[in-house]
Amino acid sequence: MSSEVDRTRGNDDGIRGTARGTAPVPLSVLDLVTVGAGNTATGAVRTAVDIARTAERRGFHRYWVAEHHSMPGVASSSPAVLLAHLAAHTSCIRLGSGGVMLPNHAPLVIAEQFGTLEAMAPGRVDLGLGRAPGTDGATAAALRRTERLHEGADDFPQQLLELTRFLDGSFPDGHPYAKIHAVPGPVQATSPGGVQSPHRPPLWLLGSSGFSAQLAGALGLPFAFAHHFSAANTVPALDLYRSSFRPSEVLAEPYALIGVSALATEDEREARRQVMTGALSMIRLRTGRPGLVPTPEEAAAHDFSDRERDFVDGWLGNVIHGTPDTVRQGLDDLAKRTGADELMITANAHGSAARLRSYELIADAYGLPQG
Repeated sequence: MSSEVDRTRGNDDGIRGTARGTAPVPLSVLDLVTVGAGNTATGAVRTAVDIARTAERRGFHRYWVAEHHSMPGVASSSPAVLLAHLAAHTSCIRLGSGGVMLPNHAPLVIAEQFGTLEAMAPGRVDLGLGRAPGTDGATAAALRRTERLHEGADDFPQQLLELTRFLDGSFPDGHPYAKIHAVPGPVQATSPGGVQSPHRPPLWLLGSSGFSAQLAGALGLPFAFAHHFSAANTVPALDLYRSSFRPSEVLAEPYALIGVSALATEDEREARRQVMTGALSMIRLRTGRPGLVPTPEEAAAHDFSDRERDFVDGWLGNVIHGTPDTVRQGLDDLAKRTGADELMITANAHGSAARLRSYELIADAYGLPQG
């Protein structure tokens, strides 16, 4: 393994990262591939490539994209397609889903997609799985071709078991799927002359409440918590994950990352101006009016009602923003308060320049390598 790959991958299990510079824990990136007013999905994908390459150059551990549907301002409806594109433009940063919404898809399809990604980028693909639909109920029904949304306590563990068996080629004899194989996958090693990659994408469970935290702990899997939109539940969920944890072949000890909304700018007022675009986007989404990410000028001109201002105050209370020193202190405090093993930063702003600059400033604040 080259020293450059070693620098970004950290430990050989493909899960635990290495803190760089003065960062308290490994730093990573969550990208929603947002589309701002006046911009296109093509431009959003180009920005995603720029962010992934910046993150790789500056020593961030991993870069994930999340599955969302029917949201004009979010161009990440197809994580596997985006990750294939990003794999072609990067060389060593871990790439993954944060996450694929398992109930939306047949487990065999996910196993095939991520087996293909693993063939494209051996040893650097993560498969993060969520239980929610990543959209509204009607869109979820359209995705699944059924009115019954399979995301309950009984369905999700069964779907997860099926996916794991496809990834590992481990259905028992007599199982209806015993002779069905996800390709690329383990079956290739058992074919005459077959040689199979030693890597298999590690599974992560994602959540914003206690269900996935407890399940991830019981299965000995790494856990990712959506602090960026469920901050009140972060500490209880991480405590539940750790108390539920049982060592497995994957992990001997718990490993939890949290998603964090953070934006750094050279000027405090500019940071506030930029993050207001995300706050207005969330107001529109929560009131059934999803759209493109508004410009800072549009957000500044919006006449917020008293109820909307209360929402903004609560929302921005969980967005770490300001100068690089302010953001660094906020991230340090959050890591200490939660005990998270990794911070996955999402920079929500209208334009690509502000988001890219923010990751550079945060890297500089922690003395991450220039690459």
